[in-house]
Amino acid sequence: MSRSVELPETSVEIPSELERCERRIGYTFQNKSLLRAALTHASGAHHRLASNERLEFLGDAILGAVVCELLFHSYPENLEGELTKIKSIVVSRQTCAKISQALGLEEFLILGKGMTTHPTVPPSLLADVFESLVAAIYLDGGDPGARAFIHEHLGPEIEAAAGGDHGGNFKSMLQQLAQREYGTTPTYQLLDEKGPDHSKCFKISAQIGRNRYQPAWGRNKKEAEQRAARNALSELGGEPVPFPSD
Repeated sequence: MSRSVELPETSVEIPSELERCERRIGYTFQNKSLLRAALTHASGAHHRLASNERLEFLGDAILGAVVCELLFHSYPENLEGELTKIKSIVVSRQTCAKISQALGLEEFLILGKGMTTHPTVPPSLLADVFESLVAAIYLDGGDPGARAFIHEHLGPEIEAAAGGDHGGNFKSMLQQLAQREYGTTPTYQLLDEKGPDHSKCFKISAQIGRNRYQPAWGRNKKEAEQRAARNALSELGGEPVPFPSD
């Protein structure tokens, strides 16, 4: 059942819950009321203007603009139609809801009594919260803060969508697990490369904190990183790695 926070109308904030949410999303607010507003559903607000609906409106626009610019600079050889397809996947309600769920944001939502009786939080509500957070971070930390947040959480989704891989984005899965369970983001280490310049292979390992997982070879760095992420997920799950490097 959802562990969403239910607050009386007179409550200003729950510092411990807000701080825990900040650790979860990897951003510390100067203005905590912006975070609280981003987490407040209309059912939990004393007035709809105090809910996250206006922030959602702004966040949707910021999200689209930042992702479009990232795609424009990252994929200079892609035509407009190809960029539009990638964008539609990356900024979709489904993707936003998936990231919110992976971060466990349902734990921090401020809902009314009627909503807290539901066993699960609707995906549409989770998508709204992610967009609201984007806007809240933008208002609190400016353009750099919002861009960093979007790039961190949607960067792997962009790579997967651009590569046509919509079901096996292991870097995204590992990132979400690492943030949820360890409060940090995975890094990838290039350990070796071989072959001629026009046909190199790369050996890369994923690392979470001080723990480095079994590396994997790939025909390019992106493929090697995806395989390294999948190896890490397998190790964390107590399963044999699918891409042994030796």
